Amino acid sequence: MTDVETLQFEARERPTPDDDEVLVRISDVGICGSDLHYYNEGKIGDFVVEDPIVLGHESAGEVVEVGDAVESPNVGDRVTIEPGVPCRRCEFCKRGEYHLCDGITFMATPPDDGAFVEYIAWPADFVYTLPESVSTAEGALCEPLSVGIHASRQAGIEPNDTVLVTGAGPIGMVAMEAAHAAGAGDIYMSDVVGAKLDRAEQRGAAGTIDVTEQNLADAVEAFTDGRGVDKVIEASGAATVYGHALDAVRRGGTITCVGIGEEEIPFNFTRATNKEVKIHGSFRYSNTYSEAVDLLRRGVVDVAGIIDDEYAFEDLPMALKAAQDPSVVKTMVSM
Repeated sequence: MTDVETLQFEARERPTPDDDEVLVRISDVGICGSDLHYYNEGKIGDFVVEDPIVLGHESAGEVVEVGDAVESPNVGDRVTIEPGVPCRRCEFCKRGEYHLCDGITFMATPPDDGAFVEYIAWPADFVYTLPESVSTAEGALCEPLSVGIHASRQAGIEPNDTVLVTGAGPIGMVAMEAAHAAGAGDIYMSDVVGAKLDRAEQRGAAGTIDVTEQNLADAVEAFTDGRGVDKVIEASGAATVYGHALDAVRRGGTITCVGIGEEEIPFNFTRATNKEVKIHGSFRYSNTYSEAVDLLRRGVVDVAGIIDDEYAFEDLPMALKAAQDPSVVKTMVSM
């Protein structure tokens, strides 16, 4: 990406892995909402694109070379790549919260290049072998699945919890999967696109709410006999959702914020205090990839089902445009 809505193809030298790295031939990359933010606006919050950058961070492929100190994975292994490599020395890294590391290198986040390339050299500690039953396209989607797993952990999902997921995009869909995997009971989903809500029902939502036609809190009240849901996972980024989410969650419940949208939103903190609602941020993830791979291996979650289209690498500009269709959940690129 050389400018807003401007891509060009560039020839580069094939990387040579360091002693602790593996060289991966990339086979599949998913297009993320963050890629679209950078492509269309040149920024996400404080992350601003100032120099040319390679997009893409949901990736998988095959190991073709390993550094001298690497014991695993091996040449020929099909792998998924965790896109964030922290400093491993700071307070947050040592506490296991390495996603909060200020010195993290994260694919396709300025100034770090991403995965829309043929080869990547990456630290072996952040490369995970895929079981034979898991495709590389599914492996690439371990990244958004990890976002869902982390959000579910932040929300404190417990067995039989009732959950509302606001936003039926890719993160909302995988958050529903992760909540199911954590033992949640009924999960409701809201959105403004009917086709996405139909898909959510097909994927196991106990009920859906089209907020262009229904009041979110009223619908949740009807679903839960007036009690409200135990947990809300906000995955839409829409500023108007937060007030309705506060009405929809039960007293003592939890709202977990995942969606990226307006930087400032109106919110009734007096009401939140009176209901003793717990509010959590959920930023990326840490220590989730092994769980994501295992959930896929055991068939507990379905990420292949969120894929709408697959484009060839040379058609990446077309793929980025297609991914912006409101009815599309996930667009993949085959390298």
